[in-house]
Amino acid sequence: MGFEPPQRLVRALGETYGEAAAAEWLGRLPALTDEALSAAGHGVSLDRVAAPGGRSSLVLLVHRADGTPAVLKIAPPGAAPALERAALAHWNGWGAVELLAGPDAPVPADALLLERLHQEVSLRSLPEAKALLEAAGTVRRLWVQPPAGHSFETVEERTGRQLEPMRAAAVRDPALEPLVSAALAAREELVADSPELFLLHGNFRQSKVLSGERAPWLAVGPEPLTGERAYDLARLVRDRVEDLIASPGGAVTARRRIKKLADSLEVEQARLRGWTLFRAVESGTRALSVGRTQDGELSLEFAGWL
Repeated sequence: MGFEPPQRLVRALGETYGEAAAAEWLGRLPALTDEALSAAGHGVSLDRVAAPGGRSSLVLLVHRADGTPAVLKIAPPGAAPALERAALAHWNGWGAVELLAGPDAPVPADALLLERLHQEVSLRSLPEAKALLEAAGTVRRLWVQPPAGHSFETVEERTGRQLEPMRAAAVRDPALEPLVSAALAAREELVADSPELFLLHGNFRQSKVLSGERAPWLAVGPEPLTGERAYDLARLVRDRVEDLIASPGGAVTARRRIKKLADSLEVEQARLRGWTLFRAVESGTRALSVGRTQDGELSLEFAGWL
């Protein structure tokens, strides 16, 4: 099968894995796609490649033999598709997109066959207040006990791998040092006394919640891990950051959002603030390191409000 992968995916893979590694995987993508379509079962037919698509995987819109629309998602090993599959199987459609081929189904390890949602309709299409309300209701369903014998990393492990790149960013630009130091101190205090252990989405935000037929809103694209709920909420707090920065009352709105989400989901406000600070600084420094200057500066300005 020959096709051009979406440019958004090409750019993102280059940023994440380096140009050479990204090019190697993209070169194998047509063969991987053929293999995945064949393994997905007789009668599975390709409609088209979803564009602009995601930043971490190729999304193919397909139909199954019975005419049911579905999605075939193909991801590089670094995106840990096996962990995404395990999380989706554990949620079993509760608050999240449904896995149509289970963990033991004959689908390649780098592919997932999923129910098709309305790719073009996410929570970002709703007014801010309504979007936050629906997001809170969706993420609450995902917070369950992890499955026995799971292989998910913890919040402490994931954030621990992010410390050195953050410190390196502060060395390159000493103006970042106060924010980086504050974020690292917040993280050290938070992991020293983590109050709970739930299965988390890991990358939960408004654009990761899509409209569906089976349920009004369902989460997609998890980067699952285990830990406290405040970590999972922290990315949601920063949603629509460009609008917040442009607003004269953005800082007040951001702090109000932390309080509102913490209260509605019974999460300690100070812990949500701490994880929001850490994740904003980590995201900002990472964006700067790969040349996404505007994204980085927005995240870091937001972090400065906290």
